[in-house]
Amino acid sequence: MSTLSFLFDGFQTALQPHNLLFAFIGVLIGTAVGVLPGIGPMSGVALLIPVTASMTSGLSPEQAAASSIILLAGVYYGAMYGGSTTSILLNTPGESSSVVTTLDGYQMARQGRAGAALAIAAIGSFVAGIVSLIGLVLLAEPLSNVALKFGPAEYFSLMLLGLAAVSGLAGKSMTKAWIMTVFGLLLSTIGLDNVSGVARFTYNISYLYGGLEFLTVAVGLFALGEVFRAILHRETNEGEIAKIGRILPTKSDLKESAGPIARGSLLGFFIGVLPGAGATLASFFSYILEKKISKHPEKFGQGTIAGVAAPESANNGASGGAMIPLLTLGIPGSGTTAILMGALIMYNVQPGPLLFDEHPAVAWGLIASMFIGNVMLLILNMPLVKIFAKIIQTPTKYLLPLIIAISVFGVYAVQVTTFDVFLLLAFGLLGYWLAEHDYPLAPLVLGLVLGPMIENNMRRALTASNGDYLVFVEKPISLVLLVIALLWIAVPFFMKLRGKTVIVNEDM
Repeated sequence: MSTLSFLFDGFQTALQPHNLLFAFIGVLIGTAVGVLPGIGPMSGVALLIPVTASMTSGLSPEQAAASSIILLAGVYYGAMYGGSTTSILLNTPGESSSVVTTLDGYQMARQGRAGAALAIAAIGSFVAGIVSLIGLVLLAEPLSNVALKFGPAEYFSLMLLGLAAVSGLAGKSMTKAWIMTVFGLLLSTIGLDNVSGVARFTYNISYLYGGLEFLTVAVGLFALGEVFRAILHRETNEGEIAKIGRILPTKSDLKESAGPIARGSLLGFFIGVLPGAGATLASFFSYILEKKISKHPEKFGQGTIAGVAAPESANNGASGGAMIPLLTLGIPGSGTTAILMGALIMYNVQPGPLLFDEHPAVAWGLIASMFIGNVMLLILNMPLVKIFAKIIQTPTKYLLPLIIAISVFGVYAVQVTTFDVFLLLAFGLLGYWLAEHDYPLAPLVLGLVLGPMIENNMRRALTASNGDYLVFVEKPISLVLLVIALLWIAVPFFMKLRGKTVIVNEDM
């Protein structure tokens, strides 16, 4: 079957009434998550995993996996859309990839052009979403076919590369990023050994024999961690919200932003494909590029529409690009895609080259739903922008109890043990402490998700080679991947030693 026929089948899955509803709910909640400062796509996706599990309980395992990932992906790229609202209206980024949008977006709002800035952000995000999805359709199958030639040694090296890429670029300190990576790998070893059946780090607690539940860890670290931070810092959503006048951009606005949207979409997509780079890096690079090639660079930071169009297009292009290594290679390129990968594994769907053969309804259904979701977002964001702006004013006293309730009931409904609720609280406190001390959480999640796969592939490779560790450097593809992984860590390290500034991605 050709790619087009697979995509047609994907649209048949995505256009089923319940999947259309899931896509709509996902993008709607995602936009709200992006609008609310501090929550971000990682927390939003983690928080909704238990909700999707209960919503899809009556469906077959394949349908449940497809519907859940459609909703969760909707939250992911919906949050990328919504993050621009607070950046423009309040000068407060909804999530880290919207930081650059504040530079010109808020200045435009102060000049009475908030509506045009929000509209261009929505149009740029839509175009970028479509560009990245075309790239996903074109690259998905060829990459999967290449990855099918991989053996255990190649997979081990590939996953090591994914770990090195995210850990090398996540956070302000590389040392802290690596500490978190190792911590995530250590947590992944808890439970019964798959090969020998020996209990590891369980301390005779029967609940730990199956290992740490990914959902409990993710919801605790991100959602409850944010709640504790808001409570202990007594955060409130105060600030002067800019007035929204005319929403539709003028012809000159559209003409001025067409080039930045096109360049930002392509740049964002290619940066998103690289594991570890992510949306924050894409938005920074896109803004810097536009300023470099502009005939009037002095206008940047003063309220030029190109300064909104470029980073907003780039961060949405990157979120689509990040789906490529996740779906085709089984390598999550960011913290949010690591959570999406954990959700798929919960439904016994293993992302990677076999995904398109073994679970075509899930893979192509997701890709098709992202086309539909992007159209929904454009229709939602343009006329309802004033309503989404009102969400910013949601009092913290109502928002925090709702997040706590969803977290606790969601985790309990999936596991039905009070032990997991206590574990959830423990990881919530740990998430707060780590965030307070600038320890990035994305490498921890990645270590937890990739740890078992790294271990299993290493053991399979060593079993096949009779314990010869040279198997990892004797196979050409494995050697190339290991060299890239080493360079990914070494280059930023040596740049820092020479006193150069390394742009890093703090939140993914």
